Amino acid sequence: MKINSATFVTSAVELDACPPSSQSEIAFIGRSNVGKSSLINFLTGKDGLAKTSSKPGHTQLINFFDIDQKWTMVDLPGYGYARRSKAQRAEFNEFVSDYLVNRENLLCVFVLIDAKIPPQELDVAFVEWIVQNELPFALIFTKADKTKPQPLAANIAAFKAELAKRCDGEPAVLSCSVKDYKSRIGVLDFVEQTLKMGG
Repeated sequence: MKINSATFVTSAVELDACPPSSQSEIAFIGRSNVGKSSLINFLTGKDGLAKTSSKPGHTQLINFFDIDQKWTMVDLPGYGYARRSKAQRAEFNEFVSDYLVNRENLLCVFVLIDAKIPPQELDVAFVEWIVQNELPFALIFTKADKTKPQPLAANIAAFKAELAKRCDGEPAVLSCSVKDYKSRIGVLDFVEQTLKMGG
């Protein structure tokens, strides 16, 4: 797949505010500071499309990007930002889960996992929730360039093993680095196949 154009459409604070659309949607979500915005910019080839920040929790809204007037890339707020108040976290969980469970044209959720570190309970629990709600998803291990191949493989294997204790089935797994063009192609090829299967 080749992306020729990527444009910001709108932001939403709740499901009812999400734009009506006949296009299929592919969503990206992950723990705060996992490199989600950088990955979106890398995949689209458009620096600054998704706003990056050194501070976690920068994305607070659901952001919609039109891709080639064919499908929509959705940037979801990062989960697990500890500095949010308890009430803010509850509100975040409600509006993001509403989108994930009830958005009819959502084809796949990419859950981003930091490849540099061992499995985190927050990530495993979120993927377990995705599975329980029968949402189509794939895992993308980010920042693959920031760890050596052996620890990278060990972290991915450990995450899959931890997930297998709670869920049946084998998830689709990709790894990506914003410095590796081949990994970009791998993610976009997966998106292309998902869009084809979705209609």
